[in-house]
Amino acid sequence: MLNAGPTTMPVWQDLIDQYKDVAPDVTINVNQVGYNVIRDQLPIQLEAGTGPDLATVTNLGGLNPYYLDLTPYVDAEQWERNYGDTLRWYRAGKTGGIYGWQTDLSVSGPYINRTLFEEAGVEIPEPGATWDDWADATGAVQGELGLYAGMVMDRSGHRFAGPAMSYGAQYVDENGNLVVDEGFRAFSQRMLDWHETGLMPPDIWPAVSGQTYADGNSLFFAEDVPFYMSGSWNLSTVENTVGDGFDWAVALVPCGPEGCGVMPGGGGLVSFADTEHPEEVAAFIDWMASNPVARQFYTRTFQIPANQKLQEEGLDYGSAGASEKVQDALNLFGEMAATSARETPQAFRIQGDNRSSAMFSATADYLGAAMNGEFTLDEALDKIREAIAQNEN
Repeated sequence: MLNAGPTTMPVWQDLIDQYKDVAPDVTINVNQVGYNVIRDQLPIQLEAGTGPDLATVTNLGGLNPYYLDLTPYVDAEQWERNYGDTLRWYRAGKTGGIYGWQTDLSVSGPYINRTLFEEAGVEIPEPGATWDDWADATGAVQGELGLYAGMVMDRSGHRFAGPAMSYGAQYVDENGNLVVDEGFRAFSQRMLDWHETGLMPPDIWPAVSGQTYADGNSLFFAEDVPFYMSGSWNLSTVENTVGDGFDWAVALVPCGPEGCGVMPGGGGLVSFADTEHPEEVAAFIDWMASNPVARQFYTRTFQIPANQKLQEEGLDYGSAGASEKVQDALNLFGEMAATSARETPQAFRIQGDNRSSAMFSATADYLGAAMNGEFTLDEALDKIREAIAQNEN
């Protein structure tokens, strides 16, 4: 059961056809379905014991009780070397087990309008520049050109988390509890300051209430802001919408005193414990996850590789038809993922935590309220603590 788009499905089918040469006695029948089927119907099928042998899923930890543990059928050490940062997302708190191959890795990160920097005569900050450096630079562009804002970030606790980790936010303490700490506060204060000065616009985080999501696409596309904190999932939308309207690029994420943090995400290929063909399905997943096949899959589907070796080496997306701009962007997103895994590994831990949604939702809710004056920062942080404490219970 595969949830695959029109550009991805032919790649799946071609690789399945290639696998016939590896295992001629194995037949793989594909049922291509929409995301809503995976989200809503697959759990019901699994509960009833009528699920498929294989499926692509995004609720990685939530479906763990149904997974087949691939460990007896694969080289576990090799899997840990290549996919150790994402394997934990499938474990739902368990200490071990190999339950799925990450087919796509999305990564948060910034888009910039190079044209606006050039018109303003402001140098784009170098790799390794801090969030404060970028605030100064984008503020200079905003002031020189009279722009609406200098930076915008999606109203999302997920988007906020990577930068907060750059300032030391741990999200989970040594006892395994969700935590709002000094690192979280440090970046929260910057967000409030940037909104108060007008560097960030009033109609994204402060303008909507509760846990409502709001993105910055319209501001970036209208050239009202030179810096937009979004992510790799937005790449095709940015390319197709902007076109030749202005010179855009993906930039390496700004850094803080504790690293250069981004948040990962994505989906994966899994099998289920009640399959009648555990060795066969495990062998197919293992083959897909092998370096040569994974390189082919990630390259042809324009995905950031979850494979750490391939992240470090980079992929030649141009060989699969990607424009130079998209190719550069994907490789930069991959580089950011690898850097974050080293410097802010808590990003990968919280992404696989089934409590992360509550944490991210409370962040958007109460920081947004602080920005529009409903709470002080300390009151907002206490509200976030209350919300996550209720979730713990």
